[in-house]
Amino acid sequence: MSCYFRHLQAIFTEAGIEVTSANRKQIDQAIHQIVEVSYKDCPATWKKIKLGIADSGSKQEFIQSLKKAIQKI
Repeated sequence: MSCYFRHLQAIFTEAGIEVTSANRKQIDQAIHQIVEVSYKDCPATWKKIKLGIADSGSKQEFIQSLKKAIQKI
């Protein structure tokens, strides 16, 4: 699960999200929903995340979407 989390530490920090063992699965599910990839398809999710954070504008959109999704948890 969440093979890409180690690559997103800066994103989580910027979004003000602390990843814990208690919320890791929910964050993972939220990310899958944001990038519109079925849950547990790690390679496809990471591929879409990389495309989604390629430039600063889309990176900020991803961060805002993540913040909104996490607030619902």
